Parts: sequence; structure tokens; C-alpha cells
Amino acid sequence: MGDKIYITNMDKHTLRTPAIDGTVISTFSDPDLNNPRGVHVTPGGQVLVCGYASNTIIQVDSQGKNKLATLATQKDGVTRPCSVFFSFSTDSVLVGVERNVIVFKET
Repeated sequence: MGDKIYITNMDKHTLRTPAIDGTVISTFSDPDLNNPRGVHVTPGGQVLVCGYASNTIIQVDSQGKNKLATLATQKDGVTRPCSVFFSFSTDSVLVGVERNVIVFKET
């Protein structure tokens, strides 16, 4: 961890992962990642990404190459997510949506 940067490209609907030296490790795209915005790396190295136009929060591997899971969708109340954050202290995912914050807590 700490040797990569994660960059969303809203126009190309991709997550690009360069190494600190600028070498591109991967460029990721997926139908669940339409118009990506916010990205967050958890203390455990999980990469969470907001799909603004697809109304999704997805998890990709630390290399930024593969989708591991779709964590939340519009069915869960996610509409136009702009930011995502994992709180280790509360074991919850906070998602910033238009004019609101949604909290997902593992049960």
C-alpha cells in the first residue's frame, strides 16, 4: 500500500492506477462504473469507487484491475454518489450522495 495512486476519469468511465513513478499499472472499466467520481482506499487496502451515473459503489482489487464486488446500488438508496469512505472505528461505509450521506453498517 502507498505505492499506487487511483484516479477516476469521468469522461472515459475508467479508474486508472499509476504507480508513484507514473508507470500505469492498469486502466479499469466496468458497466457498474459509469461516470466515476470518488475513490477511497481503506486501511486494509480495499479500493472503493463511486459510479455517479450508474448509481453504484464498487470494490476493485488493489491493482485496480478487477471488480471484486458491487457494494451498493440505487436499490440501496445510492443516487449520484460523489464520495465514499470506510470508517474503521464504526465498521461502516459512508456514501456522499446529492445533499445527503448514507451509512451502510455491516450487520
